[in-house]
Amino acid sequence: MQYSIHFLKENKIINVQEGTTLLEAEIAAGVHPDAPCGGQGTCGKCLVRVLDGANSGIQKACTVHISEDLTVDTVTKEGTHTILENGVKRQTEVRPYLSSNLENHWLVAFDIGTTTLVAYLLDGRTGEQIQLASMMNPQSQYGADVIMRCNYVLEHGGSPLSFCIREAMNQLIQEVARMQKISVEEISQISFVGNTCMHHLFLELNPDSLVKAPYVPVIVEPLIYKASDYQLKIHPDGILKILPNIGGFVGADTVGCLISTDFEHRQKITLMIDIGTNGEMALTDGKRILACSTAAGPAFEGAKISCGMRGADGAIDHIAVKDGKIQWHVIGDCEPVGICGSGLLDCIAMLLRLGFIDESGRMMDSDELEHPIAQKYSSCITEIDNRPAFQIWKNVCITQKDVREVQLAKGAIAAGITIMCKHLQISVDDIQEVMIAGAFGNYMEPASACAIGLIPPVLHNRITAIGNAAGEGSKIALLNHSEFVHSGELIQNIEFLELASEPDFQDIFVDELEYPQQLG
Repeated sequence: MQYSIHFLKENKIINVQEGTTLLEAEIAAGVHPDAPCGGQGTCGKCLVRVLDGANSGIQKACTVHISEDLTVDTVTKEGTHTILENGVKRQTEVRPYLSSNLENHWLVAFDIGTTTLVAYLLDGRTGEQIQLASMMNPQSQYGADVIMRCNYVLEHGGSPLSFCIREAMNQLIQEVARMQKISVEEISQISFVGNTCMHHLFLELNPDSLVKAPYVPVIVEPLIYKASDYQLKIHPDGILKILPNIGGFVGADTVGCLISTDFEHRQKITLMIDIGTNGEMALTDGKRILACSTAAGPAFEGAKISCGMRGADGAIDHIAVKDGKIQWHVIGDCEPVGICGSGLLDCIAMLLRLGFIDESGRMMDSDELEHPIAQKYSSCITEIDNRPAFQIWKNVCITQKDVREVQLAKGAIAAGITIMCKHLQISVDDIQEVMIAGAFGNYMEPASACAIGLIPPVLHNRITAIGNAAGEGSKIALLNHSEFVHSGELIQNIEFLELASEPDFQDIFVDELEYPQQLG
């Protein structure tokens, strides 16, 4: 039996079979809900307001099974998102791929992130970036992280995820073309970078080998296809260039970062970290390049944090103690409704410094507080699920579970750094520069990252944010075909470390879970 669902805000009506969840109905209607947990009922971020029927009121869309006609209003927590669009730049000679019947006047480079998409319209004659457009990745309705999306594909097939990412790319192509007042048919070439999962989901490759040991990608080499073969709407003979993967979950986005930073020619001992929904890292001593990936990002994207959200209006993005008072900044200068990654990092660092949290990650009871500022704010200690939590503002809290999620994330990244150093037979202190790529790295406070041990404290003054370096690499490989060809040679010289296979990873990871001792 079918029932009619009316989505009020979007003015869409869809008929669905009995037993369909409201989340599935939203996806089918093209509403693009936010479902970081992939519809498992654990994140509480797919809230809707059901206006009639037996389940009226605020509900998790993934838990409501349809058995009657309904009118539904989506509950929007997040406002305008802040999307990092530009990064460190490197000059390159403009020599695009030559193809018959194509003038190569207009080109579009893509960075397909797990959370966001960015499109850059480039002048193929001068290399100048003319326009850009960005949006949230609509695949988030199938889960916040790559494992959830891979599992969805393995259970339901890959067509829905490949279709929605290609449609999103077409929307951005149309947007940059409209901004420049050209037709999409005048665009002759597209390139894209993305992590290994984004790469496989776009191509509709079975991701089974990515989620099972030994975590091997189906394809690693650079690819050139006809854009129309993947329903990308540019010139009928337009081409699509896809940069190579390195291995496991270290994908073409990391290759883009390495290209834009000219990583293989760096003479200093350099660490590059891209902390997104995944944490990819590369380390060079000027001779060898090592790369690895850690499942660290979801906590800093807000997916597993009780009041977590992405960088959008209403998100607390920074917290600090000034003049004896806890102060914070909110994106959009409005009342806080949640906390994003950089704010979470600052908050955990602050709670550590003030003694609200000890080195083991245990949140203190109010009668255990010793720091005078902590005692002043002892009333902020509350309880959630019978465990301590710190109340920042009204319904915005940091819970004991949140502290543990951050520990897992920072422990994984710190362990990856330690293991790469061991392979190069250097100490962490030998690292001369640290480049942090990605949105989280761009907005985070380095002192907070070091205070919690996400990055070794000894490296505090060696950290530089390089922005969306992956997108810059995508542009370089599109503008200069030799750089694209060289990307295939570059990955042959990178030593990929599968951390799960490292015999001492688990021991190092457990050691790194401890927060650093605070000096005051």
